[in-house]
Amino acid sequence: MLLQQLINGIALGSVYALIALGYTMVYGIVTLINFAHGEIFMVGAFAGLYATSVLHLNIFIALVIAMIVCILLGVAIEQIAYRPLRKSTRLSALISAIGVSIFLSTLAQMLFGSNAKGYPEDCFPVSQIHLGSADISTLQVLIIAISALLMVSLHFIVHRTRMGRAMRATSEDYHTAALMGVDVNRIISVTFALGSALAAAGGVLVGVLFNAVSFNMGLMAGLKAFAAAVLGGIGSLPGAMLGGLLLGVTEVAGVAAGFSSYRDAIAFAILVLVLLVKPTGLLGRKIQKKV
Repeated sequence: MLLQQLINGIALGSVYALIALGYTMVYGIVTLINFAHGEIFMVGAFAGLYATSVLHLNIFIALVIAMIVCILLGVAIEQIAYRPLRKSTRLSALISAIGVSIFLSTLAQMLFGSNAKGYPEDCFPVSQIHLGSADISTLQVLIIAISALLMVSLHFIVHRTRMGRAMRATSEDYHTAALMGVDVNRIISVTFALGSALAAAGGVLVGVLFNAVSFNMGLMAGLKAFAAAVLGGIGSLPGAMLGGLLLGVTEVAGVAAGFSSYRDAIAFAILVLVLLVKPTGLLGRKIQKKV
C-alpha cells in the first residue's frame, strides 16, 4: 500500500515539477512570476489532444507537437506582453501576466467549449506491472520516465552548454551580462521557450493520466506548481523539482488518509508550514542586494 501511494505521488509530483521549473526559470532570469504559465500547460494539453484524436498520432509525436506549439506561444507571450514592460514596475508586468492568463483561458473556452474532453483510449496502451503489493500502470512509468528525461535534459542545458552559461550569467546580473556581450533578449526568449516546453509536456501527461482536458485546468495546476516552486526555493531548479515531488507525494498521501476533499488545500498548507520555518524555501538562498 505504501509503495503504491509513493508511486502515485511521484507520478503526480513529476508533473508539478515540470510546471514549477518554468515558473522558477523565468523568475530567476527576469524576476517575473509568469501567471500565464498554467494556461500554457492547458494549451499543451489541448494540442496533444488534437494531435491524438484528430490527426491520430501516437502519444510521443503528440507530445513533441504540443511542446513545439507551446514554445511558439511562450516566446510570443514574452515578446508581446512582457518585453515592452521590462523597464516598467513589477506590478505592470504582473497585471499583464494575469491578463494573458484570462485571455488564454477565455479563448480556450470559446474554441473548445466548457465540457472536459478525454484523450483516445488507444493513444497509449495501459497495462499493469505487479511489484509486490503495488500495481503500477505503464502510464505512471511513462510519466515518471519522460519527466525525469526532461529534467535531466534541462540540467544538461543549463550547466553544460554555452546557452546555459549565458542563462546563469543573466540570472546573476542582468545588466552586467548585457555589458559582457550576452544577448539578453535572446536568453530571455530561450528561457520562456524551455519553460513552455516543459509545461506542454506536463499538460499532455496530465491529460492522458486523468483523461480530462478543460479550459480551466491550468488554474489549479498552475497555482500548485507555483507553490512547488516557492516551496523548493523560487529561482532554484533543484528546488522546483524537489518541491513538485514533495507536493505530489503529500497530496496523494492526504487523499489516501481520507482527506480527499482537502487535496487542493494540502499543497498550500505544506507551503505555509515550510515558509514559516524557512522563508526562502527548502533549497532557496537569501540574496543580498548592494545599495
